[in-house]
Amino acid sequence: MFAAAIAPWFARRGIHYGWVMVALTFVTAVCSAAAIGMPGVLILALTQEFHWTRGDISGAMALMLVLFGATAPFAGALMLRYGLRRVVVAAATLAVLALAGATMMTRLWHLWLTLGLLLGLAAGTTAMVLSATVANRWFTARRGLVMGILAAATATGQLIFLPLNSWLVVEFGWRIAVLPAIAGCAICAAAYALLGRDWPADIAIPPYGETAIQHPPAASASNAVMLSLTLLREAAAHRAFWVIAGTFFICGLSTSGTVQQHFIPLCADFGIAQVAAASLLATMGMFNFVGTVASGWLSDRFDNRKLLAWYYGLRGLSLMWLPFSGFDMVALSVWAIFFGLDFIATVPPTVKLAAQHFGAARGPIIFGWAFAAHQLGGAMAALATGLSRDGLETYLPAFFAAGLSCFVAVAAVFLLRDIRRAPAVVAAE
Repeated sequence: MFAAAIAPWFARRGIHYGWVMVALTFVTAVCSAAAIGMPGVLILALTQEFHWTRGDISGAMALMLVLFGATAPFAGALMLRYGLRRVVVAAATLAVLALAGATMMTRLWHLWLTLGLLLGLAAGTTAMVLSATVANRWFTARRGLVMGILAAATATGQLIFLPLNSWLVVEFGWRIAVLPAIAGCAICAAAYALLGRDWPADIAIPPYGETAIQHPPAASASNAVMLSLTLLREAAAHRAFWVIAGTFFICGLSTSGTVQQHFIPLCADFGIAQVAAASLLATMGMFNFVGTVASGWLSDRFDNRKLLAWYYGLRGLSLMWLPFSGFDMVALSVWAIFFGLDFIATVPPTVKLAAQHFGAARGPIIFGWAFAAHQLGGAMAALATGLSRDGLETYLPAFFAAGLSCFVAVAAVFLLRDIRRAPAVVAAE
């Protein structure tokens, strides 16, 4: 609405409007991530108030993560058909409805409906696909930097919000703790409606790094959906797809499913206050931003297979060491820094490998399906970790198993050929 009016003001000051879109998308990703991280903060409070088991709550969390991933491959089709701005506004509004509805829940199925179904659909619609869409539409130069910043925003926002939410849970109750995420998503919906634009051509400017205005392609939801499904069928015939999707499945299993959702209750088992545990996750979030941006820089310069092997190997070692750390604050702080640097560093090399093996045009769509596998891994781990805690009365075997799975990923990445200097075509192993 106001984008056409203020774009010249930015241009006169040497600021391309693409950076405004990056800022809007960054804040949206942070607030969306805060909403996604909410169930992990609420586990202890919900078990105390409603006497639901951790397995009961983990089931809803698993549904959220499944929908988070399953929706992502088709989000691009929605953005193509209805426009980037409309989809983001609708998704942010749905997140507000989901969180607001959760504050009124009294039965377990209310949890599954609000924080499981509705929140999963809202988050999946604007997951990594939104970041990739903004980077590809608005930038030719510095596209990698933009993607690294926006990718880091997701996990960073989720983790940084946790101390505030945890403090609110302890001091004022879990319903009050949901309010900052509601307010954040509402503000993002309004900001994107007023300032967002679908394409640079909408405000008569070229993408950053170009000199000519590029007209957007004709919208076609059915073609985009069919293209996504067709590419999945074609990619499934090649080993590269299964390696990329399989290792990203393990990435989700060892991060979003295990650590993000269950780290706070794990610490509670060892007498660590909820706010202190959330502060450790915030530390992870800060170092995650550094690690992910650095990983993007490294992925342009080194063999991405080797980078992933290092990332998964170090992550596996850290998860396997955690049960033996003694759970004092010094040891956990060191662990949080180390794990944070590695937390989402796998994204840039995975994106690059998808492009190397399937081409620049097909690679992002293939990555969308790999992201679905990532979220499936997270969902399975969220549920299995909660059930394991209920049955064994300890989280440690689940965290140890997540660490072991990372070494499977280390071995798997070397099943890919090094094709950095080969033409970007669908791999045919």
